[in-house]
Amino acid sequence: MTFQPYVPMGGLAGWRFLQSTIDNQKAAFERSPLLQRDLDYFAEKIGEVRTPEDLIGDFRLLSVALGAFGLSDDIGSKFLIRKVLEEGTLEPDALANKLSDKRYRELSKAFGFGDFAVPNTVLSDFPDKIAARYSDQAFEKAVGETNESMRLALNAQREFAKVADGQDSDRAKWFTILGTPPLRKVLEGAFGLPLSFGALDIDKQLEVFQHRSREEFGADSVAALAEPDTMARLLDRYTAITGMTEFGNSTITSPALVLLRGY
Repeated sequence: MTFQPYVPMGGLAGWRFLQSTIDNQKAAFERSPLLQRDLDYFAEKIGEVRTPEDLIGDFRLLSVALGAFGLSDDIGSKFLIRKVLEEGTLEPDALANKLSDKRYRELSKAFGFGDFAVPNTVLSDFPDKIAARYSDQAFEKAVGETNESMRLALNAQREFAKVADGQDSDRAKWFTILGTPPLRKVLEGAFGLPLSFGALDIDKQLEVFQHRSREEFGADSVAALAEPDTMARLLDRYTAITGMTEFGNSTITSPALVLLRGY
């Protein structure tokens, strides 16, 4: 039987509850037999995988691989996945570098089929690295079955720091966030941006994100926004605002936002 994470309510109160119980809930989830079977199978078989075709040909391995990068819903797109893995990430015109969803670039880079003569699948620590990512994503997906906003907040809490720690320029990091749907949704929600925002020119979108980041949180860069205290404030704001939306309340005088004064 798989442990189902528990979030008793939405909004800021639900987020605070989840934060206070997450260590125990995640530990219980990771003991779930089904999760352990998937990870044991991956650890046993992935060292035999040498090509994208090998990975795509094994549904259980591919499920873990995609799940580790939040791409489980794309498991039917095998032609796209094969091309992304084959072409790697080193060439500017590689498919992974051209796709708007930057999670594919992470996937291709992690497996290394197109970047190295021998893929990363043969490395002794590779299964553990993928297992850690898969466990995080699986737990968040389970949380999302109760509340999708909580899932996105947990993902952002982890992934913003990874983007911030990268070697790219700050502008490139912002574009990575714009091109990663779960991260983008959190910022759009925290900044109160409308659904039509995505129709703007991409450079204008970047300008708005940077402006709102400075105005709302005093953060001039992705690194500053990803600082633990600033990220905590951002996620409090995001969960408070989405909580109001869930209850059909869009007024800024909601009690949930009163807690966020000074942010």
